[in-house]
Amino acid sequence: MLETLRNAFKIKDLRKRIGFTFLMLIVVRIGSQLPIPGVDPDVFSQLFANNGDALNFFDAITGGSFENMSIFALNITPYITSSIIIQLLTIAFPKLEEMQRDGEQGRKKITQITRYVTVGLAIIQSVAMAIGFGRSGYLTEFNALYVIMTVAALTAGSSVLMWIGERITEKGIGNGISIVLVINILSRIPSDLTSLFEQFISGKTIAKGTLAGVIIAAIIVAMVVLVVFLQGAERRIPVQYSKKIQGKRQVGGANSVIPMKVNTAGVIPVIFAQSLLQTPVIICTLLGKTGGTSFWYKILRGMSQSNWFDPNNWIYTIGAVVYVLLIIGFAYFYTSITFNPLEIADNLKKQGGSIPGIRSGKPTSDYLQAVLNNIIFIGAIGLSIVAIIPIVFNGLFGANVSFGGTSIIIIVGVVIETLKQVESQMLVRNYKGFLND
Repeated sequence: MLETLRNAFKIKDLRKRIGFTFLMLIVVRIGSQLPIPGVDPDVFSQLFANNGDALNFFDAITGGSFENMSIFALNITPYITSSIIIQLLTIAFPKLEEMQRDGEQGRKKITQITRYVTVGLAIIQSVAMAIGFGRSGYLTEFNALYVIMTVAALTAGSSVLMWIGERITEKGIGNGISIVLVINILSRIPSDLTSLFEQFISGKTIAKGTLAGVIIAAIIVAMVVLVVFLQGAERRIPVQYSKKIQGKRQVGGANSVIPMKVNTAGVIPVIFAQSLLQTPVIICTLLGKTGGTSFWYKILRGMSQSNWFDPNNWIYTIGAVVYVLLIIGFAYFYTSITFNPLEIADNLKKQGGSIPGIRSGKPTSDYLQAVLNNIIFIGAIGLSIVAIIPIVFNGLFGANVSFGGTSIIIIVGVVIETLKQVESQMLVRNYKGFLND
């Protein structure tokens, strides 16, 4: 990793791209501190002091923008949501699927549609937030002017972040949206580590403090290693291509593989599951509906991760079981719409390829589906372990940090992918230099 970065700085064009990316990220962090006009920041500080554990996930992916109620409070969540929606719709609408296969022009059209959907979602979310804030007394004044200002600021902030992400992809080192998301998560790590230090190390004896520090470091390292393994693990299906005679030459007969990633869906299942469980909690928290003793209130407490693995209330840990089941379910669902064994089997048949011991056509498709089902389950269990470990730690020991398994999965995945892109750009430039010589 360090060697890759060191070599990248030796290339002038890559230095410019890295510098541009760095400047864009500075803009992101500055914008995360600019408050929305008409919002009372003291009220939000008090809200997070009382209910911060229920809002940790949302605040983590926005880099504290939500807690500060800055112009970037919505962050890039509307863009991520719209991208997922468009990806799902390509399965239902042949026109979108045709665009996706139509090369560069098709991808540009889909990108444009994604932008429009992003702005639409940002407007819907900002209107809901502005009205909810006004009714709950979070705005200095609740009238049309202040609602319009809040909606305009939140929508504009989300659109600017989308633009910054696209510029980083175009003129920076790539993966713009993902890098913006990662820098937001990384910005919360110092405060989380400080919180852990003050709670488990500061004021303790040297032996207890050292032991606590070693345990915390070991948990973090183990999770990072597991995520790296999940990101890189794959099942390689061997493929044999038949030999053909073209003119006087014999072509084909080469061996190849079909790489099937263990974690095909990436972090998407965790985000889906976490968002599904946390959205009702966040809405009720913002509306002040967190009290009571009714059955639905207990259900709400079961959805909140802050109540899981609490030694005094084990009943709420049933929410963790639902969480794991949702991760596994979303892993199968998302992979099923992004990986088509039948299409791969058809392509192999057209190209004269086959899997040794498996007949072409439907038997190949069935075999690929069976292998896929097995590795999806392994990947989903791995994701569940990474996602649950920090929650167990928070519940048993009362730690209150926003940095969790989802954050580690996102950070490690984006870092690995970004380094691969930097290496590929370095390789391209080396080839150019060779050809120019």
